[in-house]
Amino acid sequence: MQDDTVLVDPSTRPAALRFAPRFNVSVAFIDRHLAEGRADKVAIRTASESVTYRQLAERVRRCGNVLRSAGLAPGDRLLLVVKDCPEFFYLFWGAIRAGIVPVPLNTLLRHDDYGFAIADSGAAAIAYSPEFAAEVEPALTATRERRIAVLKCGAAEGSLAGRMEAASTDLPPAPARAEDDCFWLYSSGSTGRPKGAVHLHRDMVVTSQHYGVETLGARPDDVFFSAAKLFFAYGLGNAMTFPLWVGGTVVLMDQRPTPQNTLETIARFRPSLYFGVPTLYAAQLQALETARPDLSSLRQCVSAGEALPADIFRRWHARTGLTILDGIGSTEALHIFISNVAGDIRPGSTGRLVPGYRARIVDESGKAAKDGEPGRLIIAGQSIARYYWNNPERTARTMIGGWLDTGDTYRCDGEGYFIYCGRSDDMLKVGGIWCSPFEIEAKLIEHPKVLEAAIVGRPDTDELVKPEAFIVLKNAADAGTALEEELKRHCRDGLAPYKYPRWFNFVPELPKTATGKIQRYRLRAAAAPAAGPERQRPGPVPTLAAIPACRCMK
Repeated sequence: MQDDTVLVDPSTRPAALRFAPRFNVSVAFIDRHLAEGRADKVAIRTASESVTYRQLAERVRRCGNVLRSAGLAPGDRLLLVVKDCPEFFYLFWGAIRAGIVPVPLNTLLRHDDYGFAIADSGAAAIAYSPEFAAEVEPALTATRERRIAVLKCGAAEGSLAGRMEAASTDLPPAPARAEDDCFWLYSSGSTGRPKGAVHLHRDMVVTSQHYGVETLGARPDDVFFSAAKLFFAYGLGNAMTFPLWVGGTVVLMDQRPTPQNTLETIARFRPSLYFGVPTLYAAQLQALETARPDLSSLRQCVSAGEALPADIFRRWHARTGLTILDGIGSTEALHIFISNVAGDIRPGSTGRLVPGYRARIVDESGKAAKDGEPGRLIIAGQSIARYYWNNPERTARTMIGGWLDTGDTYRCDGEGYFIYCGRSDDMLKVGGIWCSPFEIEAKLIEHPKVLEAAIVGRPDTDELVKPEAFIVLKNAADAGTALEEELKRHCRDGLAPYKYPRWFNFVPELPKTATGKIQRYRLRAAAAPAAGPERQRPGPVPTLAAIPACRCMK
């Protein structure tokens, strides 16, 4: 094998991947397309420009040289607070080519979060889009103990674009091995400070081949559009590594996704693969009750971030004629490791294992759970992060002997389909029986007046835990005691008797992470303990303003 190459043997499943002894992953995702005749094909499309594979390769090299001229050396960390735009690609791949470690950060954070990331990572530089200056610059001002290079994106004088124009296009790939550290992603900080998951050069190849090609069926003629953003693992695969791995085209939208702008983007740019999250699919379904955008270009839709309720799957198919492939992934695993696939979809389940991954479901003692019984899901595969930066204790608890503790509770049926039961710390024990909040939420969403639902545990007057519901209605005017009773009957008719919610809170929206996961811990904090009989309604209905602010990177 020549240096910096990877050989894929598709005759096996999963495909065998062989990496050259010297392997810088930027060659496999960027340079390879020039050798394979795609130099003039469009790699990236936005509302204002198109970038060919030739231009992408040249700009990646120029950007790598800009980083070196800014004083960055191999192994240094580069923080990215960059919107979904071509400059994200130039910075990410230019850094890797130069031996620098890119670290994308959630663009929705506040200055104290960025200050933590700067200090925790020991970053040598930060690049940011002007839209995020109001939060990034105070964090830089507070960083007085050492110098950090600053690169501003955009077209202003002295910006990254201007510096790239003057930079050389000659930049050989820095020596690396497939098992060397390559980039970081900060995982959720919902139970403490965020954790920097350290990924290797091989990891993006593994997810792109085993999920992108072998599970999703991505092809060179595909056009990819991801509502999920580049700064976290799900979006990084959807909108960057998968299209670059197969030589396809990606459509980037730099706005915060809404039902309107995502549907308009699909109609305008005509992608064949669309990636969303359950919350957005539910909101798009509501928009589709009146809007009629052209979705005819789509051949497949994908969902992750939170388990997809079967009712949303059925309603989306009925409205659009399209199926949604639900799957589960994580920052630590880089992308989806269990998924439904076209032709083998079981609504309400997360599907089966993606090629290249193994899974176990274990009980509270760490032993294998009985068949069909819920337990903690742990997985193994070549894309799992090596460790958490600067956090050996959390590494030891989460990454155990080559296995990753996902923190999710699952059960597996006799045919190998995995059914989501909730986050391990969200599970409820009602009447001595484990109860999945997701199961109750899925039943509530089936009601025609309910848009979204979240379930948390709450002690009653006897200090026994019962389900409490937070509901977002399609029409807020429907809220009231009559609807509460209607929803109780709806749950009692379709669930085991002990699972129906005892209390209802009608709220304008639910708190979520950037990936669309419901932050139930914030709802638990907002719900006061019961002060009277179980049938008594709680006090004033909490609003998001009463829910503690989130500080998470996910």
